[in-house]
Amino acid sequence: MTEIAGVRVRYGYRRIHVLMAREGWRINHKRLYRLYTQTGLNLRMKRPRRHISAAHRAAQPSAAQHGEVWAMDFIATQLYDGRRLRALTVVDVFTRECLAILVD
Repeated sequence: MTEIAGVRVRYGYRRIHVLMAREGWRINHKRLYRLYTQTGLNLRMKRPRRHISAAHRAAQPSAAQHGEVWAMDFIATQLYDGRRLRALTVVDVFTRECLAILVD
């Protein structure tokens, strides 16, 4: 098992179990997994990309008074006949007042 894992670095325990079965080894997959983890051959789990941007995101500034921080957002909807209606909204963060809506 360690020889196969050394040659085929990216193979997990399931693929190694299949290769060992082809070579004639009769071993239970659960026992192989236990031995695989005990010898430290676990593959490193990759982090999904969607978490990378969230990890480096800066803290949002908090507003202390009116007109200090604004937020923009796009909203979209679809009419009954299939036409799309899109709008850009600008909101004051402190008062939650909508300052502008630009419709396209």
